[in-house]
Amino acid sequence: MSLEEIWFLVIAFLFVGYFVLEGFDFGVGMLMPILGSSHTGGDDKVAADDPEADPDKRRRALLNTIGPVWDGNEVWLITAGAALFAAFGGWYATMFSAFYLPLFLILIGLIVRVCAIEWRGKINNPRWRVWCDVGIGLGSWIPAILWGVAFANIVRGLPIDADAQYTGGFFNLLNPYALLGGATTLLAFLTHGAVFISLKTSGVLQEDSARYAARLAWPTLIVAAVFLLWTQFAYGSSWTWIPVLIAAVAAVGMVAATQIRREGYAFMFTCIAIAGTVATLFAVLFPNTIPSTLNPQWNLTIENTSSSDYTLTIMTWAAVLITPVVMGYQAWTYWVFRKRLSVAHIPDPAGLPSLRIPSK
Repeated sequence: MSLEEIWFLVIAFLFVGYFVLEGFDFGVGMLMPILGSSHTGGDDKVAADDPEADPDKRRRALLNTIGPVWDGNEVWLITAGAALFAAFGGWYATMFSAFYLPLFLILIGLIVRVCAIEWRGKINNPRWRVWCDVGIGLGSWIPAILWGVAFANIVRGLPIDADAQYTGGFFNLLNPYALLGGATTLLAFLTHGAVFISLKTSGVLQEDSARYAARLAWPTLIVAAVFLLWTQFAYGSSWTWIPVLIAAVAAVGMVAATQIRREGYAFMFTCIAIAGTVATLFAVLFPNTIPSTLNPQWNLTIENTSSSDYTLTIMTWAAVLITPVVMGYQAWTYWVFRKRLSVAHIPDPAGLPSLRIPSK
């Protein structure tokens, strides 16, 4: 196996890790306005003075489920971007040129989300927290959709000329296949987040999140199945059926597990389904990095976009030495913060500075 092939696999692995781990972060952020507003129904009755009925405490509990891990999950994206830049400079340059506006919107969304998460609990003011919740929501919805649109366009191909320059416009990216890819990642992350919340919480909040996971599982399965089959029949080969079938079986298992409220199995299946879907995209792409829709001879490949062998060798040794340490530390973090959270454990926001926001 060549160094170019190894680093293509490494980048695929990093994006798989990013979508699996950051996926439930996006899901939690998107579900905060829904699960955090009030009790969503069911057999359990919640008294008005019960902590479970306090919207602010519910939202703080939701945010605390990802509090210890969300910033570590974003490291996977930073590492993937750095590896892409160093190993395949031509791929990086053309992709960022073609997806300038979508990636800019993703970056803005991620920045807004970071600020909203970090600052939400700093000031004791309801309107302040509402605006932070808006930032968390926007910073979750925008990337959840646009990542799917971007990767679907990479697989479909872009109008790239002989000089590896993108010759299309923004609306070239809004084709039916790419929009279906955006819908797939959106629904997958919503379901992934709902399952994660049901795994990390207890009480009424757990019941509410499990109920939403069961509702979201079916449309997620249907949309993802259509997207995977379109990908396979349009761009795949005989061996790429392997990740497609893995993702499909996991998606069916996800539906079954959410219906019987087995959140541990449901979370495992959503992780496998997302990983299988991302692996499918990279599998059908290989050995291209971005196909050209203008002329197949102008395709960007792992050979004509890669760095020198010396650069890839140095990167390989650095990855071998550093990656196990980073992954071990992140696994330890998840183990330390493995216990469930309850709305009843959320304290009142006493001792925080108050802020007066003038009304218009």
